[in-house]
Amino acid sequence: MTLRAQGFLGATSWRATRSGVTAMLRRLGAVQLDTISVLARSHELVAYARLGPVPREQVEQAYWHPAGPAAFEYWAHAACVLPLEQWPYFAFRRRAFRARGVRWHQSHQETCEKVLARLRAEGPLTATQLGGAKAGGPWWDWSDVKIAVEWLLDVGDVICVRRTGWRRVYDLPERVLPGDLVDSDPSDLECLAYLAGVAARSLGVVTHADLVDYHRLNILTSEKGQHTGLVAEAALAAGLTPVAIAGEGAGPRRGRAGPGQRYGASGWADPAALEQAADRGRHRVTLLSPFDSLVWDRKRTLRTFGFEHSLEAYVPKHKRVHGYFTMPLLAGGRLAGRVDPARDGKTLVARKVSLERAAAAEPMAQALREAARWVGCEDVRLEQIEPAGCAPRLMAALARV
Repeated sequence: MTLRAQGFLGATSWRATRSGVTAMLRRLGAVQLDTISVLARSHELVAYARLGPVPREQVEQAYWHPAGPAAFEYWAHAACVLPLEQWPYFAFRRRAFRARGVRWHQSHQETCEKVLARLRAEGPLTATQLGGAKAGGPWWDWSDVKIAVEWLLDVGDVICVRRTGWRRVYDLPERVLPGDLVDSDPSDLECLAYLAGVAARSLGVVTHADLVDYHRLNILTSEKGQHTGLVAEAALAAGLTPVAIAGEGAGPRRGRAGPGQRYGASGWADPAALEQAADRGRHRVTLLSPFDSLVWDRKRTLRTFGFEHSLEAYVPKHKRVHGYFTMPLLAGGRLAGRVDPARDGKTLVARKVSLERAAAAEPMAQALREAARWVGCEDVRLEQIEPAGCAPRLMAALARV
C-alpha cells in the first residue's frame, strides 16, 4: 500500500503526463530539500526515482516555475517544497512560531519592518539583494537581515515560491497567492485534519506516529500531552478508515485478528489505498535519496522494510558504516541494498555497495547504470562491495546492462 501510494508500484496517471513532477508533488504532499548534491540534489532525486530520467531543468521548473507558482517552501517534515494549496494549512505552525517569538535566532522588529518595506517597494528579493545572508562567521552566523527575513518566512509575512542559483527568493504572500489562499485562516484542528489526509494518501496507511511525523505536527500533538487526542479526531475528520496494523510485514487489516495473528498499533488508512490493496503492478527499480519520503522516517522504514537507514553525511568519516550520501536501492518492493555514490568526471563511482542478498546484484547494476545516464555519466566504477562474495555477480551484471 505504501509503495503504491508513494508512486513506486503500478501505473500512475501522473507518471506519463507533462505535469508529472507537479502531480507527484501533490501526491506526496512534501518533497524535502537539502543542500547536499552528489549525483543531484535530493528534490531532483525524488522526482527521478518515481518518474525516471526526467530532465533536471524540467524538475526545477515544476517546483519553481517563473510564470506562476505551483509550490512554496516551508517547514514541514523539514525544509520542504509543498503544493501551493497547502499554504493555509500551515497556519498552525505560523501561529505557534509567532506565539513563541523566536525560533533559532532572535530577530529585531526594526529590521523586519525594513525588510518588508523593501519587498513592498522593490518586489521579490534574495537575502543577498536584501543586504547579505552571512555575518562573516560559520554556517549559522546569519546577518540581521537573513535572521529577519527567515523569521518573516516562519510567521508567514513573507513567502518563498522560487529559487535562483539555490538562493531563496522572498516575496509577499498577497502578491503571489490567490486571494482565497491568502484570506483562509483554518483552525488548528482543520489544519491537522487536512494534513492528516495528505499524510495518509502519501503513505497509504499510517500509525499515530507516522501521521504526526510526516509534516512534523508535534507542535499540535505533543506539547504537554494536551493535544494528543486531536490526532484521532483529525483522522476521522479527514475521512480516514481506522485499521489495526498487524505485526511487521503483515500489513493493515480491518476487523478482528484471526487465529494465531496478533495485531499491533492502531492506525488509519486512506480509503482509496484500501480499495487498491489487492492490486498488483510493476515495481520500480531505483536508487532513493536518503531524504526520500519513503525512507525519511527511520523507525517506519525499519518497521515496514526491516531495513536500517541513516544519513551519515554529518558523521565523522572514520565512523561511517555505509558512506557519506548512502542511497537505498528499491527493487521488487524491498529495500535491497545501498550505495554511496560520487562522480569522477564522466564516471559514476560506487564508492561502497552493500547488498542485502546476492539476488540484489542485478537490480543494483540496473539502478547504477540508469542513474549514471540520467546525470550524464558514461561509465560506472565499482570500488568496495559487501559482501565481497557478491562482487563477481555485480560486476558481471553491470557489464550486461
